[in-house]
Order: sequence, then C-alpha cells, then structure tokens
Amino acid sequence: MSTSIKALPARMPLWAKLVTALVLVLAVFFAGIRLAVLPGLKDLFGTETHDRSGPALLKSIKDISRYDAASGAFQVVVDLEKDAKYLPDAIRGTRTLYVGAGSVDAYVDLGRLGERDVTVGGDRTSATLRLPHARLGKPALDADHSYTVSKQRGLIDRLGDLFSDNPNSEHAVQQLAVRHIGEAAKDSGLTARAETNTTNMLEGLLRSLGFTEVKVTYGA
Repeated sequence: MSTSIKALPARMPLWAKLVTALVLVLAVFFAGIRLAVLPGLKDLFGTETHDRSGPALLKSIKDISRYDAASGAFQVVVDLEKDAKYLPDAIRGTRTLYVGAGSVDAYVDLGRLGERDVTVGGDRTSATLRLPHARLGKPALDADHSYTVSKQRGLIDRLGDLFSDNPNSEHAVQQLAVRHIGEAAKDSGLTARAETNTTNMLEGLLRSLGFTEVKVTYGA
C-alpha cells in the first residue's frame, strides 16, 4: 500500500501581498472612474437624493443706510495649477480650469450724512448736499453660472480623494475667482457710475419736493 504526500503550499511573501493589495485598490479606483464617466451607469443602483437640512436660523439683523446705485457682472477663467517639486504631474499635482461668474455692487452710504453736509437755501428752493464717495461692495460669486471646465489630477491626488471628506473641493479656485472679480471691479468705473446715478436720484427726489436748484458733491 503506497501513500502519497501532498506538498504544502508555500506562504505568499510580503512583497507579493503588497503588490496584490495595490492592484486591487487600483482596480476598484479605475472601476469607479469608469462608472462615473460612462452615461447610464452612474445611476445603475437607483440612487436618490434627500434633503434633510434643518430650517435656516436668523442670526442677526443689520440696518443698511446705503444706496446701491450700480452693479457690475463679471466673468473670469481661473487656471490654477499645483505641482510637486520632485514628482511628475502624472504622479502628484493638480490643474483646474474654472469659469467664475459674479457681481459687485457700488453704493453710496447715505447714513454718513451729517447736518453740515446738507445746506438748504433761505427760500427753500435750493439745496446743496455733500456725500461720501461711492464704494464697492464685496464680490458675490454666482454658483448657478460658475462651473469647472476640467480638472487634472495625479495618481496620488486621485487616491487621496478616495479617503477625503470633501473630494474634488473647488474652494481654492472659487476664492481666486472672487479675488479676480474684485480686482476687475476696481478698474471698471462702477463707483463713478454709482455717483452719477445717486446724483440723478437725489435731484429727482428733491425737485419733486419743490426744490428748483439742487447741487450734489462728493468728498470726505
């Protein structure tokens, strides 16, 4: 009677386990990318969106005495690139092309008027007003008309997005778009337009009250 002895399988070395794990991670990663880009596969499992947000709470109320006299609409194309010093872009680095749309208001603060800034003639037919110069408000980004055109990421950045709480964050390009819009507003002539519109508004208002001569100036 003969007996056969089967050889026990050799244990997989550590480096082979690491390579196998890396291959599995990459397989899952690229499979997820394929599902995201192929039409029809994104909602393969019938995903639904539910808004469970709580009610908005009023934090504070602030009285506003300014007259918004002009508003400018702006659009900027942001090309933001972040590179690693000693790694190629395919391994580490991002480049985002973003179109930002927003607006900036120009206003005159009528609440800064004092008694010395308003002079009325003795016959109450003439009036002189001295107003502060028009100022620019904060740029407001229009989320409905702002969008990412393209975003290129290295392999390490793609893997990092898998474990990030906020993958594909656009906060950096949005901040850059707001800054460029604010800078463009300074050279757009919005404040001069706001002062002209404010003058026309006050002249029309005072003339409707019986003033025949109205003079509006701007200064400190």
